[in-house]
Amino acid sequence: MRIEIWADVVCPWAYIGRRRLERALRNHEGEKVEVVWRPYLIDPAAPAVSEPLDEAVRDPFVEDAMLSCGPAGTTLEENWARVSEIAAAEGLGDRWGAAWRVDSRRAHRLLALAEEEGGPALQDAVAERVLRAHFVEERDIGDPEVLAALAAEAGFGRGGSVLADGGGERLVRERLLVGKAEGVATSPTFVLNGMSLAGAQPSELIEEFLGEAARRSPRRLPEEVERLRRAEALVDLRDPLGALELLGPLLEEHGSDRALRLLAARAYYHSAQLGRARRTLEGLIADGADDAYAHLLLGTTLRRQGEKEAAGPHLRLAAVMDPSLA
Repeated sequence: MRIEIWADVVCPWAYIGRRRLERALRNHEGEKVEVVWRPYLIDPAAPAVSEPLDEAVRDPFVEDAMLSCGPAGTTLEENWARVSEIAAAEGLGDRWGAAWRVDSRRAHRLLALAEEEGGPALQDAVAERVLRAHFVEERDIGDPEVLAALAAEAGFGRGGSVLADGGGERLVRERLLVGKAEGVATSPTFVLNGMSLAGAQPSELIEEFLGEAARRSPRRLPEEVERLRRAEALVDLRDPLGALELLGPLLEEHGSDRALRLLAARAYYHSAQLGRARRTLEGLIADGADDAYAHLLLGTTLRRQGEKEAAGPHLRLAAVMDPSLA
């Protein structure tokens, strides 16, 4: 049984949540639980080169990003003070506090590569080392050399070289999209058997969550169906480019599938790739003219391209075929 921790390694509650999960797992009876880390970004606008955090937080946008990883209704100073007390109580050390504003994407790539190299156990060891370096040792985990050293200390000796070669970029980008499609909205979020628990909850609540989730037997969908479902969710969330990225492998392998082509057409339309949307929809209608929604979307696409006369027949036909589309 596998529990996913969707978290940002620059979020202090992620480190606290991991400690509380460890305590809950010690009391958990039943099937062994495997822990894996999945990426989340609390500060996606962080610069590529890290900057001192005490200077960065003078920017209100940065302060908001930092507060997104803590309880609502608190100031940054209150949040930091509370986190320091809780971290000490959780055995994370009395000396606590990050010193750098970091773009954590590189660290997330390292964690993804560690899982590929040695499985969840190695990944968790690297995550622990990265978290401790950031929050206790005040090291810059955005620095590739620092990450390489931390990976080696955790037993992932070639982590630095694989990272330098660009490893993990696509995987992390895709997992960020998956998290968004699945509704992950805070760091940390624990996911097990289709259930989720948001925030670094007390270990007793995590233990209850583990027990309840372990009793579930959710239906497992094929990977292709999951990918299609997530891409559709991203279109609905107004992220059509993200949807197209998830659809890429499916379009390469199953490009003739009608449902897949129609979803791709929606994503093209909503990302203003009107030429691609039009060609895809015209192909769909040529293959089968009885799809009211395809006519509607083609008509709307043609109208946006300024071809109102060409759009009219498709819009009228869609309304006749399905009055709800009128």
